[in-house]
Amino acid sequence: MSLNLSVILNESAGQRPSHPAVIHDEFRLTYEQLLVYVKQCANVLSGLGVKPGDTVAMVLPNIALFPVVYHGILYAGGVVVPLNPLLKAGEIAYHLDDSDSVAVITLESLLGEVLKGFANTETCHHIIAYPDLGGTNIKGEVRAFDQLMAGAPTECNMVQTMPDDPAVIIYTSGTTGRPKGAVLTHFNLFYNCQIVGEDLVDVQPDDVLIAALPLFHSFGQTCSMNAAFNMAVTLTMLPRFEAESALRIVERDKVTIFQGVPTMFLYLLNCPTLDQFNASTLRLAMSGGAAIPVEVLKGFEERFGVTILEGYGLSETSPVASFNRSKERRKVGSIGEPIYGVAMKIFDENDNEVPVDEVGEVVIKGHNVLKEYYKKPEATKEAMRTGWFHTGDMGKKDEDGFFYIVDRKKDMIIRGGYNVYPREIEEVLYAFPGVVEAAVVGVPHDVMGEEVKAYVSLESGCTATAEEIIKYCKDRVAAYKYPRIVEILSSLPKGATGKILKRELRDLGTA
Repeated sequence: MSLNLSVILNESAGQRPSHPAVIHDEFRLTYEQLLVYVKQCANVLSGLGVKPGDTVAMVLPNIALFPVVYHGILYAGGVVVPLNPLLKAGEIAYHLDDSDSVAVITLESLLGEVLKGFANTETCHHIIAYPDLGGTNIKGEVRAFDQLMAGAPTECNMVQTMPDDPAVIIYTSGTTGRPKGAVLTHFNLFYNCQIVGEDLVDVQPDDVLIAALPLFHSFGQTCSMNAAFNMAVTLTMLPRFEAESALRIVERDKVTIFQGVPTMFLYLLNCPTLDQFNASTLRLAMSGGAAIPVEVLKGFEERFGVTILEGYGLSETSPVASFNRSKERRKVGSIGEPIYGVAMKIFDENDNEVPVDEVGEVVIKGHNVLKEYYKKPEATKEAMRTGWFHTGDMGKKDEDGFFYIVDRKKDMIIRGGYNVYPREIEEVLYAFPGVVEAAVVGVPHDVMGEEVKAYVSLESGCTATAEEIIKYCKDRVAAYKYPRIVEILSSLPKGATGKILKRELRDLGTA
């Protein structure tokens, strides 16, 4: 039996053709109109030689073009590689080559870094940009998206893919090596968005979801965009999260469901102009990406009169793995219970299950688990040893079956809901002239949850300042990654084997 994730658009366009599917400020698309654009996009890609199974990258913010391109790639039988618009040229080049992307679609306003990255790839042959600045930078090897769409037929048949075929490659990282692509199948993503919409959130026909989460991330893709499309309800776009902008959209479009990371709830709660907006249409909120502080949860629920339900997942789990299902069936501070069809356990270092309330590594098995890490069989084998996906997160389970995250086995930093991987930043620091040692850790931050802090030691005679090192990093990695704090030490603490002791550095950062 075949399955293409974009069947959700076919079904919804058939059921509610005139219902608003996407809102972006004054621009609106009904389901019927959205499907026509998706088919045109699929025809554009096919016309450029994109074949079923080919990977196509997209570097786009949360705008109406995102679902058109995302589902256009899927409709043509391609595999989507959604990339963060904040990535720099070197990062873009790596992702394009590693994913074997044959084309990349972006905005004219993002061409600066994308073009530089594209120029350093071997596999990517087409660069397409939507002219959001008037088309002045679209020339030479860059194709104009609007012109390609204008000449594309409005009808085509959706390519039939199998449930286990790759649909999306989401890039994620560990504490070693460069980012790796988590291959999610059509079934992974279809079933996860269906469970979110029908079971966890119980989406109603008149609901309006706001795309406050970045859609290049699996949380936004599954829980906002695809859950909305699967249930044939409305998705309103927020290109970049700002509390006042979000509140304005909530009031204007009568948003009923808000999904975000803890930092977003904190910003909304503390917005100076909060009283100027009517957010009474909100009926439910969903939090993930990091543990939400209890005081933030309680304060938000009291101020907005809605329940925040907290869940847990990873890019590798499509993403939802567990959830607090209702106000009556939740435990504040927990990540809830495994969703339908998913099993979770706590393993010790020997991969044996531990007793109730004992801390170990969270492992997951079910329909939501990735197919593989793209072209990385050893990483796949290690993560899936014993048949369970090893998350790298340390947690525990209570006697009622609720799970709790207590720490992270890996050194990953979560800054404002974004994952920051120290090794990647450390490689940049080591390239700075005069840096001898470098280590990046997360330090507590009232608003961001964690802030990125770098400790470095310099070679004798080097007069570099912390500000210069920060600027160097800022120019080379995405804005959410670079260290805001750099501390220069005479040497970094090391163990008997010469390994830098990050534990001691974290203690310095919290002292």
